[in-house]
Amino acid sequence: MHRLIRWMLALLVVVGIAFLIWQKTRTKPVEVVVKPVVRGVVEKTVANTRAGTVKACRRAKLSPSIGGQIASLPIHEGDQVKAGALLLEIWNEDLAAQADLAEREAAVAEAQANAACLSAEEANRQAERSKKLLRHQAGSEEQTDHAVTQARSLQAQCEAARATVQMSLARINVARANLSRTRLMAPFDGVVAKIEGELNEYVTPSPVGVQTPPAVDLIENNCYYVSAPIDEVDAAAVRVGMNTRISLDAFKERQLVGTVRRISPYVLDVEKQARTVDIEAAFTNHGDFKDLLAGYSADVEIILATRPDTLKIPTEAVLEGKKVFVYSADGKKVHEVTIKAGLANWAFTEVTSGLKEGQSVVVNVDKPGLKDGVSAVVAETAP
Repeated sequence: MHRLIRWMLALLVVVGIAFLIWQKTRTKPVEVVVKPVVRGVVEKTVANTRAGTVKACRRAKLSPSIGGQIASLPIHEGDQVKAGALLLEIWNEDLAAQADLAEREAAVAEAQANAACLSAEEANRQAERSKKLLRHQAGSEEQTDHAVTQARSLQAQCEAARATVQMSLARINVARANLSRTRLMAPFDGVVAKIEGELNEYVTPSPVGVQTPPAVDLIENNCYYVSAPIDEVDAAAVRVGMNTRISLDAFKERQLVGTVRRISPYVLDVEKQARTVDIEAAFTNHGDFKDLLAGYSADVEIILATRPDTLKIPTEAVLEGKKVFVYSADGKKVHEVTIKAGLANWAFTEVTSGLKEGQSVVVNVDKPGLKDGVSAVVAETAP
């Protein structure tokens, strides 16, 4: 009896040890994350390689064309100004006096021209009377010649006086042009971004080859676009008019709609950077302008092609561009399946053959031990 008990205990120990060994050595199911094959929209897109920049449609860094002391500065940084508004004026009393003098000289020349022309008209009438008297033999030929010559002389003086008036008007234009060089006017509606200078300070124009800060930096704030670099490999497929999605760091959860309006005609080769082509994307909704500021960083995603209703799977589930692991709930295994892929982007890949709607594909394809035919258990379903 005691011997039987000892044998049974020994057998239990052996069985326990064998069970532990089996537990340690048997292949455990691989934990997988799966997502179903669904129908939906798939787009082929390209995006900028580095951050793009929101730019104003017009931006002018303005300086007066002559140097001098600032006599008037009616603006402040952040002011909204209209086209033609005075931004800055240099002391110009001497030029204003010259312009006033030119206008007065022109008035004198006009009066002198009027007097000369009136005299010419009188002399011309006198010459006509002398000709009539000569035809009726009531006057002498000498008197008639003198009257005609006098009329021609005074007419020439009238024309010379009129020319003097035109020369005086030209002097006025010159004086006004010199005066306008002392005034800095807004070329378009915008906001004053920066002012370099204060009242009574001296400003000087930039010498040739020497860059100096502009007196006023004016930015148009009712029109913006995005400039962004696209890798040269992707740029060949981009065309003007393609739709884009624009994302800004300033608005994390918001995407703006735009279109490609310009593609740079050359490749930018910057040392230690990939070669890129700059593109410009215009905003479709002008109502977005009220929220934008020049200088915002932006990302541009260009939509090259769209499939509106097709089978799609997460791009991260695709291996080598043509293989996926499909999870079978019945057998609790994964199988490697070869597919034919269509359009693809960073999020989704179109499947034209090899899968059916509703099947589950594995998205954590870098899981150790994942291979064709291995047992698997679903750890979670990807959202």
